[in-house]
Amino acid sequence: MQNTLLYLITVLIWGSTWFAIEFQLGEVAVEVSLLYRFAIAAALMWLFCWFRKLNMHFSLRQHGFILLLATLNFAVNFLFIYQAQQYLSSAMTAIAFTTMLLMNIINTRLFFGKPIAKRIYVGAMMGIVGIVVLFYPDLDGFDLTNTSLLGLLLILSGALSASFGNMVSVRNSRENMPIMQVNAWGMLYGSVVLFFAVLLKGQSFTFSTEPSYIFSLLYLAIFGSVIAFASYFALLKRIGPEKASYTIVLFPLIAVVLSTLFEGFVWTGHTFAGFALVLAGNALVLTPFARIKALLLSRRQPQPIV
Repeated sequence: MQNTLLYLITVLIWGSTWFAIEFQLGEVAVEVSLLYRFAIAAALMWLFCWFRKLNMHFSLRQHGFILLLATLNFAVNFLFIYQAQQYLSSAMTAIAFTTMLLMNIINTRLFFGKPIAKRIYVGAMMGIVGIVVLFYPDLDGFDLTNTSLLGLLLILSGALSASFGNMVSVRNSRENMPIMQVNAWGMLYGSVVLFFAVLLKGQSFTFSTEPSYIFSLLYLAIFGSVIAFASYFALLKRIGPEKASYTIVLFPLIAVVLSTLFEGFVWTGHTFAGFALVLAGNALVLTPFARIKALLLSRRQPQPIV
């Protein structure tokens, strides 16, 4: 029951954050908006930990892994995502980000030695073909100024960064590092990394007083960062990265519905076919067919007469 609740929270929130990000683009630089988002999230996390009197002490080595997690998951990942959404709709970025599922499986094999089932290769190919079909109109007219392909490259880079961050999170969980305290330190470190990114790019610390900007910023900070990351990392710890990645299959559905209703996202034949292939490939990768088969066989066996 608790796992189901964590799934629902993660899917509903992250499925809607893709649309909320659209209101962060424009007047304020991407790096600055992200800094505001994670600075607010870090402050809330630290207040929560202080209120609960949680132990915030970690070794220097553990701080190193928290910094690595923060850089990959709270800074680099979102820098790529926000940049990508300047060129793509929230629906397209959400769909393309599902490639993190395949990256998680490959990285779990590389870093933790978990074997890869044959069906995963088939599912991966379906997902890759689905992405190609989605972006085929842009591939067909490819040139060096093609903004859609630039957006795709950025979102794939973000997915790769997030996947590496997931591996660090799994490693931290195996060392029994508490999620709330790690996230509090991580969002603080992420804010520091983003602060240096702002300085490096020479951006100004501007702020928009538009209600849409303020409300979306608070939503992304409180729900998209504090609550969703806590829920997702709890899933990683409880059931592992492969099963937790089911959320990646589901949140594009929320994102596509919102984009269709509010962004005027137009469905084409390529959209239907590509989206279907991506979802089917992800479902094939994640569905435990061997366990289902074993369960069905066990139910068919005659029960002993008492």
